Amino acid sequence: MHYKQNNKERKIYLQGLRLFGNTLPRSVKSILKKNGYNYSEIINKWNSLVGKEVSSFSYPKSIKMNKGNTKGTLVLAVERGNEIIIEYSKNDIINKINSYFGYKLISKVKLETFNSKNQNEKNKNKRPETFKDLNKKIHGIKSKDLRNSLFQLIESMKHE
Repeated sequence: MHYKQNNKERKIYLQGLRLFGNTLPRSVKSILKKNGYNYSEIINKWNSLVGKEVSSFSYPKSIKMNKGNTKGTLVLAVERGNEIIIEYSKNDIINKINSYFGYKLISKVKLETFNSKNQNEKNKNKRPETFKDLNKKIHGIKSKDLRNSLFQLIESMKHE
């Protein structure tokens, strides 16, 4: 038998094979205990679990588990305007995820909305002001080649 001094895991080891759980680092053990692998698996398989239509405007944000590692709550981020579609397909999403894992992992789905279109419109409104500021600063550059290439860059950015 071997005795390990500065180790908070098992103190006595038999020579030969060891338990897999004892070989993992503590940080990995804590993630596995919190069911982090379930969340990563849901993220990886999201398109195939719920379908392309639902996955195009929603994604899993987090999973909140109870102490028994069952009956968790899946928090979905949904693009504003598509909440009704997710609301009607909640049971399908729960059933598909639970059947994939083989046990009742998820019991509720909670929705959180986000604005994707409004953020793009706000950025478009700010662009002309920033381009005016950039034009003023570029006029102060002495190098003719650098100034021309920066003007071309700004023109290409305006058309995007």
